[in-house]
Amino acid sequence: MRRIHFIEFHDRQWFPSFLRDYITDALQFGFDRFKVYAPVAPLLQCALDSTGCKTIVDMCSGGGGPWLDLSRRIASSNSAKDSSALHIYLSDKYPNLEAFQKISAASDGRIRFYPAPVDATNVPRELKGIRTIFSTFHHFRPADARAILQDAVDAREGVGVFEVARRAPSTIAMTCVFILMLFIATPWMRPFRWQRLFWTYLVPVIPLVLLFDGVVSCLRTYRPEDLRKLVADLVASDYRWEIGEHGVSRAPVTYLIGYPVSPKK
Repeated sequence: MRRIHFIEFHDRQWFPSFLRDYITDALQFGFDRFKVYAPVAPLLQCALDSTGCKTIVDMCSGGGGPWLDLSRRIASSNSAKDSSALHIYLSDKYPNLEAFQKISAASDGRIRFYPAPVDATNVPRELKGIRTIFSTFHHFRPADARAILQDAVDAREGVGVFEVARRAPSTIAMTCVFILMLFIATPWMRPFRWQRLFWTYLVPVIPLVLLFDGVVSCLRTYRPEDLRKLVADLVASDYRWEIGEHGVSRAPVTYLIGYPVSPKK
């Protein structure tokens, strides 16, 4: 199954921002309940230990991503050194500030956020730390995906890309199951919004967009061999790259991790 780059509605500039926030809230609900990215905590800890970095800059954060759970796992890791000093900054091209504030308040100060829009291909240089992207790298065509990696290399920052979606019928089927679950769980999403119920049940824009974008996400996803081709074209002579799949066999996480092997000058 080859990669197919079709549009996803909720990442279009013209898509209504309030509906985009409801979409990212629903995805965040899934992150919180299923913790699909929990297996990558050791990979992130290894990258932090290898670079001596204490800051993570998460890009394309949506509703906050898996960081509330991951930050706790990293903080409680036996290999973590002075884990209380770890800070995560959330950022997005279309920041969901209400969601960012909520996750920041629940994190005991570990998670903060950058309120201005952030272009992942041109990250502000004041945002220093290992850059991560969860479940959104597939939004970018190869040229832009390569630009994201090259921008990290040019800034001599570590970078980590993680995707649970795959170009596989089983993953597409799981996407459909998740949408069905949302019909049951939506009234329990917080903060409660009558508008959310309206756009889920009476005019089902939220589930339809999630279903369409979810299937497209699977078809767009980069496989490990695709990521190796992207890295091969980078100008990065002294970077270490780790690419593969990690986690349980039914839902492995595809990952790319890179960081400089020599310290910044």
